[in-house]
Order: sequence, then structure tokens, then C-alpha cells
Amino acid sequence: MALAVHPDERPAPAVAALAAQVQADGGRPLAAYREPVGGHWQLFALLPIDKVAPTPYQRDLSPTHAKRLQEMVKKIDRFVDPIVLVSPQPGVYWTPNGHHRLKALQKLKADWVPAIVIPETEVAFQILALNTEKAHNLKEKSLEVIRMYRGLLEAEPRKGEQDYAFQFEAAHLITLGLLYEANKRFAGGAFAPILRRVDAFLPGTFAKTLPQREARAEAVRAADEALGRVVAELKKRGIRHPFVKNYVLARTTPLSRARKTLPSFDATFEKLLAAIEAFDVAAVRYQDVQRSALMAIPAAE
Repeated sequence: MALAVHPDERPAPAVAALAAQVQADGGRPLAAYREPVGGHWQLFALLPIDKVAPTPYQRDLSPTHAKRLQEMVKKIDRFVDPIVLVSPQPGVYWTPNGHHRLKALQKLKADWVPAIVIPETEVAFQILALNTEKAHNLKEKSLEVIRMYRGLLEAEPRKGEQDYAFQFEAAHLITLGLLYEANKRFAGGAFAPILRRVDAFLPGTFAKTLPQREARAEAVRAADEALGRVVAELKKRGIRHPFVKNYVLARTTPLSRARKTLPSFDATFEKLLAAIEAFDVAAVRYQDVQRSALMAIPAAE
């Protein structure tokens, strides 16, 4: 099958080689073109559906969204939204942005996936950054970021967090990702305001910074466990309110809104843990928690 190109252009060697690979993998390369923003060469192709999978580090599939998408595709009886693919190796094609559309095609027993295939595999991480911004909630954002982090640990061992600040969006999402990996029910929304202020991208390679990240996650987990004990004591006193965690954190945080110079991450969580452990449960009244809740929204997962 002849590859369609603009009559005044000749495909870049990388996209020509990619077209040959797609052909060898049983696909159908249809056209090579320059995308309109950066002028980068890309390939439009049909790929056998069994060759395509989501990247291993993106957020989890939403069964509800996948089912709704499947029903809509079936209703209009056509698939009109190609997915983006990269190929880490011949015979393997990953989509960083089309997990739900791929699942819909699989459920509808399609044989082919219409796709835009990008020669530069690293672009997948940049596209995942867009997915991170569109993720439904803090947990999904954080899990996608830590999966991306682990993927880069293998793929880019000489690079580190500061090289991928755009893709990760915020440093505290890495720390929260580790916590959500261990406990999907972790109350990350309660700690996010503190983490956002004191957590920063760490210098060094991923192999060097991962243990530091794990230590930071452990510090947050220790604070959460202490917080859980305080909340349990408050419940024994009949104080049950969705804002109670936020209330205790607001009164134990070492960070004030007015201060311009922030303590380090380690200092912040050392002081926070000590303050939570010293918190006077007997001094709290239900009205205090209720009044505070009127001025803020409880952290939701």
C-alpha cells in the first residue's frame, strides 16, 4: 500500500521507518503528514487491535466511562476519534490518551484501531501530562504521576524529577501517588494543602530521589496515623463530622498563611506530627468543628 504524503514533501526518515514497521506488524500505514503546530512528522495508520495497549503508567480505566463511550460508538455506528500511539519496540503500540476508546473498540469486537502514530516515544509522557490535568480527582492524578515516575525510572535513568516537572505538574503529586499506591482510601485531600506548600521537585536522578520520596510519604503516613487516633478519640466523644480531619490539621499545622519563609518538608512534618500527638481532644466542641466547616469545603476523594 502506497503511503500518502503531501506532493511537495518527502517523509522524514523516522516516520518512513515507522511506516515500514507498522506494515511489518500487520498494520496499514495510510498517510504521513506534518502536524500543524510544531511541524513534526506523524503517521496515520490502522493497527491490529491486539497490538495496541494503554501505557502501563496512566490512570486506571473508569468502567462507567468506558461503557458510556461504548454505547455511544455503537449508537452512531462509527468510530470517529483516532487515538494516539507510540511504539516502544516493534510489535508493541501504547496509547497514552486512548485507554477508554480502545476498551470500547475491544468490547465492540473491532479488528482495527485508527491511530496517529508518533515516532518519538518520549512524547507519550508529555501527552500523559495532559491526561493528568484532566484526571477526575486527586487520587487519579497522583496515581498516574507515580506510574509515570516509575516508568521514567526505567526509561530515563539518567534524568530526574526536575527534568519532568511539566509532565508531573506538581511535586506533591509524586508523594501522594506513593501513599495512594499503598492505600487507595488514603485521605490525600486533607494533606494536599500542606504538601503543596512544602513539597518540591528533588535534585538528582530518579534512582536517587525515589528513596527520598518514599521517606516523605512515610512522614505523611505517620502524621495520618496520628491524626486517625485523634479523630477516633473525638468520635468517642460524639464529635462526628466530615470536616473533623481538616479541623484538627488546621489547628496543628506549623504553616501559617501569613509567613513568607516556609520550613523544610522534614521540619514541617516533624512539627505537625508532634502537634497532632499533643492535640487536646477534650478542648474540642462539636460547634467548633461545625463553625469551621462553614468557612471551608471538606476534602473529598
